Amino acid sequence: MLARPGYIMAADWSRAFDDPIPLLRGRQLVTLEDAANYIQKLPKAEQLLEEWQAAVEALLLVVELSGPTMMARIGVMRALNRHVEWTFTRQHMLRDISPTL
Repeated sequence: MLARPGYIMAADWSRAFDDPIPLLRGRQLVTLEDAANYIQKLPKAEQLLEEWQAAVEALLLVVELSGPTMMARIGVMRALNRHVEWTFTRQHMLRDISPTL
């Protein structure tokens, strides 16, 4: 389990995400503990990537402060999708701001 050095963990890692985090091959992360275990099983080099470090920090903050699980979910999703490049075209922008009749 992830923990800050010298910190006594009395927090609830069993809290579920509002929506499970989908993984490859139909698997999913359902709880904060699932996400922590998933990150710990990653290769060390990947764990040290900035995106995963941010995800760990979000998990710890949510657990330690009993914060909203959505914050941890966002951190993990950003790390999982770090290779996805989001592109928007003018057509997408116009479609999203045009009033519908």
